[in-house]
Amino acid sequence: MSEEEFTRRIQTIRQQIEALQRYIVLEPTQQQQVAEAIEEIAASLENLHVLSEQMQTSLEAMEVIEEELIRQNEYLAEERQRYFELFEFAPDAYLLTDAQGVILLANRAAGALFNVLPNFLIGKPLINFVPEAERLVFRTKLNQLSSVYSSVQEWEIPICRRGGQPFDASLLVAPVRDSSRTLVSLRINVHDVTKYKQANLEQLQSAASQLLPLAAAVLTPLSLDGLQVLIVDDEADAREFITAVLEAHGICVTAVATAAEALEALQQFRPDVLVSDIRMPDENGYSLIRKVRELEAEKGWHIPTAALTAYLAEDREKALTAGFESHLHKLAPPEELVEMVARLAGRASSWQ
Repeated sequence: MSEEEFTRRIQTIRQQIEALQRYIVLEPTQQQQVAEAIEEIAASLENLHVLSEQMQTSLEAMEVIEEELIRQNEYLAEERQRYFELFEFAPDAYLLTDAQGVILLANRAAGALFNVLPNFLIGKPLINFVPEAERLVFRTKLNQLSSVYSSVQEWEIPICRRGGQPFDASLLVAPVRDSSRTLVSLRINVHDVTKYKQANLEQLQSAASQLLPLAAAVLTPLSLDGLQVLIVDDEADAREFITAVLEAHGICVTAVATAAEALEALQQFRPDVLVSDIRMPDENGYSLIRKVRELEAEKGWHIPTAALTAYLAEDREKALTAGFESHLHKLAPPEELVEMVARLAGRASSWQ
């Protein structure tokens, strides 16, 4: 019923009451009672009319709010669709997983990278695509996220695409937490860095083939005789090249492939300098330097350390903050490597 109809009906009731009052003949006492009753009815009708107006005002306000909510819902739906399209058609592979690494969403680039339709990735644990030999490392990194509150972590781990060979993957992992800082999901960007690493290795091999003869020609004063240097690098070519350069200057080199082997070697002897690669598959250089410093505290001695990297984007400040005392790119000239080792060993002036 509209407000206009409601008003007309109230007016009709009032008119009928007034007509009854004129035509009914009553005793004075009864007339007084009827008059009072009519006044009460009139007051109730008036209150009813006021309530009707208030209800109409409220309905109009609700209609305005409803229109605004509809407009906001339409805007949010459009924004959600826009962000979904950005996610879906992004050139990089993106995954959304739960806290245990089970895939909740995957875009087209991720499907292409894993050689699986994106819909078939949903519900699969990401660890299923990690080689069995690397799964313990991956699971350890995943479990550590619940207690590590950094915004983004970078992991390097092999990934097995369906029906293809494993590839070296760089994972940018962004934890998502609720208001109580509980881990609820992971946003993961996956890059195939196989070609990049291969290009770096080829550059290193090319540099080695050109510089090894020069290094052999500079065998002159073996002024660094007696220095003990421990080299840690998972790439055999890199270990051979660094060993050849240092041994050409009379340095005694012990070269190992993993952080675990380095820690085992440190139980046997104390080198004058430790030179470690930053990025290694099982345990990286940052983890190694932390354990070396702990070992030093136990034994009461100090080993000068240097970080090596084949990645141009590697943060020098990050390496120095982690505890390394020097930082050098693998493609640096051999003389810079020797100079760095001599400086760390306190013989910077004796070999030049």
